[in-house]
Amino acid sequence: MLVLIDHPLVIEKLTRLRDKRTNCLEFRRLLGEISLLMAYEIARDFKTIPVKVETPLGVSAGVRMEREVVLVPILRAGLGMLESILKIMPEARIGFLGLRRDEETLQPHHYYSNIPSDLSQAEVILIDPMLATGGSVDSAMGMLSANKAANVRLLSLVAAPEGIRLVTERYPELPIYTAAVDERLNEKGYILPGLGDAGDRLFGV
Repeated sequence: MLVLIDHPLVIEKLTRLRDKRTNCLEFRRLLGEISLLMAYEIARDFKTIPVKVETPLGVSAGVRMEREVVLVPILRAGLGMLESILKIMPEARIGFLGLRRDEETLQPHHYYSNIPSDLSQAEVILIDPMLATGGSVDSAMGMLSANKAANVRLLSLVAAPEGIRLVTERYPELPIYTAAVDERLNEKGYILPGLGDAGDRLFGV
C-alpha cells in the first residue's frame, strides 16, 4: 500500500527543501508546492458519481465526488501542508490532532483533538510530513478509527523504513503516499538523511 510519488517536480522541490541552507520562508513555499502536487495524486482514486450538467450549448456528462473530504493534519508540522491542499479541495472539512513526541522515549503524547464525530462516509487524508517511527500515525489512526473512519489515506513527505514497517503491520489497508523513502532513523528517531525537524524549519522555532 506504499505509493511513491516520484514526479520530477516533486523530487526537485524536495531536494531544495532538504538543503540546510533553505530558509524558513522558502521552506514554507516549497512544502506548500509539494503538498499541492501530491494532493492531485492522492485524490486520483476518490470515488465519484456520474452527473449531467447543462453547458451554454448542450448537455455534458461529468462527475461529482461521492464522499465528502476531511483533511486531518497532525500538529504542528502538518499545518504546513494544509493550506495548499485546500486550494484544490476548498470544500473539505478539517480536523486537527495534536501529538507531541517524547524526546526520551520517542513515544507520542496526545494533547489535542478536534475531528468530526462520524467519519464513516468521508474520504479522510491524514497529513504528517515525516513518517519516522510511525508512533504518531499509529496514535492518530486509533483516534480516527474511534470516529468510524473507514477510508483513510496517509500523506507523508518523507518516510523511514521503520515507520513504514510499523504502520503497514498495524494498518495493512492504509495507503501511504510519500515522495521519498529514506535510509533509516538515527538514535534520536530522526530520519536520515531526512530534512531535519519539519516543524522547526517551517515555523522557525
